[in-house]
Amino acid sequence: MSNRVAITLACGDYEIIRPLKEGVVKPDGIDLTVLTAMDSTTRHWRFLRGREFDAAEVSCSSYMVARDQGVADAAAIPVFLHRRFRHGFMFINTGKGIAKPADLIGRRVGVKQFQATAIVWMRGILDSEYGVPAQSIEWVPELDETIEFTPPPSLKIAKLAHNETVEGLLAEGKLDACLHPDLIKPIVQKDPRVARLFPDWKREEIAYWKKTGIFPIMHVMAIKQEIVDRHPWLPINLYHAFNESKRLAMKRMENPRIAPLVWYREAWEEQEDIVGNDPWEYGPSERNINNINTLAGYAHDGGLTKRRFNFDDLFVPVFQGRKRGDEFRF
Repeated sequence: MSNRVAITLACGDYEIIRPLKEGVVKPDGIDLTVLTAMDSTTRHWRFLRGREFDAAEVSCSSYMVARDQGVADAAAIPVFLHRRFRHGFMFINTGKGIAKPADLIGRRVGVKQFQATAIVWMRGILDSEYGVPAQSIEWVPELDETIEFTPPPSLKIAKLAHNETVEGLLAEGKLDACLHPDLIKPIVQKDPRVARLFPDWKREEIAYWKKTGIFPIMHVMAIKQEIVDRHPWLPINLYHAFNESKRLAMKRMENPRIAPLVWYREAWEEQEDIVGNDPWEYGPSERNINNINTLAGYAHDGGLTKRRFNFDDLFVPVFQGRKRGDEFRF
């Protein structure tokens, strides 16, 4: 009979967790079952509302809202499985005369859900970088919020009907614009009625990185508080296992034969030139602290949380002593 602690963990099916999922990396003292067959919004809902898993990759902003309301009953480790620049996920109807961010002021803008981390980042970036305050827009969410919240009176929010989608209404011209976590169908299908707000979105994202050092964090790894209380060593061991899994995955992905892309190695080298050799870094690095604190500020200023969180409020410490763990010795 195993004395290892059995943990069920739900997350996305990413290359950087492949060694964990396949059992190549085994967290010390932990018997891990990894679940990957569900979409992000379902996973966030099922963990933050139902605590259906011992640990789960969840929306960072929804985790903040749950903590703010005292309903989370969960802690988190600084493992960030999903990051994404967001300038390329702001979409417009091409018949509305929108040529620049300021043209969104006074418009009706659809979002998948108001609270989604991707949307929080985009609202914050529009405000802080382009002078488009959230209060100047009528927001139209499609989904129920992962954690319900009471928006401040200054925000204008009007929910869609059950049979409507922000993608469909944008193409039809019933919405002026749309902020979305994913590429929307009209863009994939090259529908001429829909375009990106930023035609050269990659240039905008690179400029944002060079100015801020932020590669926006979308998700964090949450763990039931009762497990952290019962096994205080477990979050640190799990954190180190995620780091080792990422290290092995990145080493594998350096091989240009892994992906069926023509200029894969060139893209890899371009990425390293711009954002360095580990843009997916975990832990309390200076950049990660600034990243989370910026998002927490956007969440607070946008009316999602009454408290302005900081990095230390949200994560279990994974420090195990200065210079300890860098070199293994008996």
